[in-house]
Amino acid sequence: MTKTVLFFSNLCHPRHYKRGGPADAKRLWEGSRSDGLKRMILSLLTVTVLFSCNTKEDYVFSNEDFVLEISEQGYARSLKVGGEECLVKGTEVPLCEILQYRPYDNENFLMFPAKPRSFPSDHIRRQGDTLFVTFRDTWDIAVIKVDVEPHYMGFKLLRVDYRIDDMGVKRQTEIDEFSLLQLPVWERKNTGEWLNVTWDERKAVCLMGADPKTRIDAFPEGKALRMYAGLDHEVGFRGEGAVLLACPKDDLLDNIAVVEKDFGMPRGVESRRREEYKWSYYELRDVTLENIGTHIEWAKKGGFRTMVLYYPDFASTCGHFVFRPGWDMETLREICRRITEAGLIPGFHIHYSKVSTDDPYINGGVPDTRLNYVADMVLSRPIGATDTEIYLEGSPEILRLENGRRILHIGDELISYGGVFCDVPYRLTGCERGLFNSRAEAHKAGTHARQPDMDDWPRFVRIDQSTSLQGEIAERLGEIYRECGFRFLYFDGAEDVPNPYWYNVTRSQLAVYNEMDPAPIFSEGAQKSHYGWHILSRGNAFDLFRPEKLRAAMKKYTLRCAEQISKDFTSVDFGWMDYLAPDSTTVGMQPDHFSYVFSKALAWDAPVSVMGKLDEIGKSARSEDNFAVMKAWEELKNSGALSQKDKDMLKDPSREWFLWEGKLYEWKMITPEGSPVRAFSFSMDGKPAICYWSVNDPEGKMKVKIGDRL
Repeated sequence: MTKTVLFFSNLCHPRHYKRGGPADAKRLWEGSRSDGLKRMILSLLTVTVLFSCNTKEDYVFSNEDFVLEISEQGYARSLKVGGEECLVKGTEVPLCEILQYRPYDNENFLMFPAKPRSFPSDHIRRQGDTLFVTFRDTWDIAVIKVDVEPHYMGFKLLRVDYRIDDMGVKRQTEIDEFSLLQLPVWERKNTGEWLNVTWDERKAVCLMGADPKTRIDAFPEGKALRMYAGLDHEVGFRGEGAVLLACPKDDLLDNIAVVEKDFGMPRGVESRRREEYKWSYYELRDVTLENIGTHIEWAKKGGFRTMVLYYPDFASTCGHFVFRPGWDMETLREICRRITEAGLIPGFHIHYSKVSTDDPYINGGVPDTRLNYVADMVLSRPIGATDTEIYLEGSPEILRLENGRRILHIGDELISYGGVFCDVPYRLTGCERGLFNSRAEAHKAGTHARQPDMDDWPRFVRIDQSTSLQGEIAERLGEIYRECGFRFLYFDGAEDVPNPYWYNVTRSQLAVYNEMDPAPIFSEGAQKSHYGWHILSRGNAFDLFRPEKLRAAMKKYTLRCAEQISKDFTSVDFGWMDYLAPDSTTVGMQPDHFSYVFSKALAWDAPVSVMGKLDEIGKSARSEDNFAVMKAWEELKNSGALSQKDKDMLKDPSREWFLWEGKLYEWKMITPEGSPVRAFSFSMDGKPAICYWSVNDPEGKMKVKIGDRL
């Protein structure tokens, strides 16, 4: 026997609903002149039909690559590629799930404790390409559209309807997080955490976000890897949803390229397949019109085909990017023109998700209110324009205490504080008024005192990504990019966004990326989020390891990252390599350092970035040798002459190689690390050999001696 409940849809207002069964609905239909009421009756009839029967069946969706079977009982039963089962059977992971940060239903919060609670899908009905999903212990009905394409399936939440039970005090309850799709797949040899893919040489399964607003993740659970696509109320439930791909591994990138085109995404696959993808870059430092020619000469000596300009070389601030004295758009355009005419591709290294404290957004007299704030307190007493103590409602222990981050924004004034008293009366002492060119003024009790979200330097304040400020900065960067002819980007400071990070990292990058015309041929960045896979087609660089720590740091970070990110079909940047000349504190960058890094980059078909510091290059006796080593490795990599077997050999972190007259040799260091001469032994044509040079003697060039000539 069917139990009828009051059914709420977002198609019409709840006041239209009446209790009753199909017969009552029919009478309402015949006597109704309201289109809204008719839609309500259709919804009532639909829910009665959908959830009144007791049959159990599977719903099958299939395309050219895979077959997905969904059980009426609320979970995925099977996912097959070429007849091979990709799901761990018997797990019965709910296909969908609702998360409430505490139970919201009146009777539920009387039964369950005040903590996050999941409500799994327990019943699914299919009508054409639409799934109607109900959940245990809630009265929600999720309406999900399944779009079956030849090489993927899309899943989109159309709406969440709500039924009202006739027992207790009921209202439509909130949803904090919604699991749109959950699949317990077998974890294969390689799992790419960034792209959310698991694959081996035969098959691949990938659950992607079709929209930046879709939260993507995967969780190991016993033998299964629970792939997850969900939505978050902080971000919103409107979006394109998720895309499921399951196919032969060699077809995966082709299929992702189709998804990128169909959903208007940045073309991450196309970028990864470009010839320029593995090219290394020379990063300019202290560039001017007078020395750009010298920089280009050194870049060519190192075999570089791309060159990057870092914005602080021409801009004194971040946000408005105010030109430094002697710089203007024409000068910047001329720098890029010379780079291009030299046969190099210019790239742009930017900060974009924050503003510097000397920028007009902060230092222009009245601080911009679209910055991000990490604390919001209230003055408990009024303060005058010269007062150095501030009294607060509530304990200031929530405020940041690091030097440079002790700042409050009150009215139009920025104020720093010294002492913090977390006992009554709560107060701040040692305050400096009128910071960053703001005007000290009186403030009433009850005025809000907000703390700007200073970054870790601290030189910048992060942007509130929900405001228009990110768009303004993106437009400004887009103008510079177009006017000067830049072709690729480094998204530095990508971690400098507020929570939720999984969304705002991508959100800020996408705002900038969409202003770039033409689209970057590739991009790198300091922080990766799932949707950003399509934006950051190359991985990140690592910050400047000193020569004495270079090998250890590469083994601990860069080489591990290269292996990890390769599972996402992506390469990491094997830089940044700081160019240091020898002095009393360091041996400086030597040919063996560059040989180690460039050989490992070749093994992974990855780029290297080197800081072009003309003063350090000029002081080093080994610069000619260093750049010759870079060029030899870079040309070998770009030629594609090495076999995969040779590349796999080069990957070993404990083995080191160098190139001599176009041939690979394994060598070992035989002199102490601090010696004024560096020497390495190896075997050449069965004879013992050494390669040696002076660390800082201008006449001591790299030399090789073989056999009886040792």
